[in-house]
Amino acid sequence: MVEREPVAILLFSGKRKAGKDYVALDLQKRIGEARCAVMRLSGPLKKQYAVANHLDYEKLLDASEYKEMYRDSMIKWGESKRVKDPGFFCRIATLDDENSDKPLWIITDARRKSDVQYFKDNYPTHTYTVRVVASEEVRKTRGWGFVKGIDDAESECGLDSGVSWDFIISNDGDNEALAQCLDRVVKTVDQRVKFFISSDSEER
Repeated sequence: MVEREPVAILLFSGKRKAGKDYVALDLQKRIGEARCAVMRLSGPLKKQYAVANHLDYEKLLDASEYKEMYRDSMIKWGESKRVKDPGFFCRIATLDDENSDKPLWIITDARRKSDVQYFKDNYPTHTYTVRVVASEEVRKTRGWGFVKGIDDAESECGLDSGVSWDFIISNDGDNEALAQCLDRVVKTVDQRVKFFISSDSEER
């Protein structure tokens, strides 16, 4: 069992260059940074991979060519860890995060069914799944190009099917449509927070 209980978790998934981080940070601003933490499951993976291979951890965190150089190797290394413990990176990313005491968590990079299962098992009533989508044409304008061994790997395709998404957010460049999608997410989160506060008050 996990030790901390957030009020709600927004578990994001999406293809490369769909704009998951952009949407997540926009959502954090709307909800309020004081009560909302943005977390990345890839953070612990990249940190441990960087240490093991004497690489620049900070460069592995951004969307740079440096990260792309090591992406394939890093994915394979991460898979070897997951084979032994499917929830390894999920557990480290959340419980060791300095902001994990905030009531709302946004997890920006769920990639596998084991990621979804971890949060569904440990936070069954708290977790909302969010899929960020963008057309290939739009993703290409953001620098995406198909790379064999990456874009056809589980890390990119593992959640293409078999998941019932609570929210699907289109990030094709239509700011008004994006805002409407995010408003629906914020409304759901606000209702969850109000319910939590009301229940907590009644217990006291």
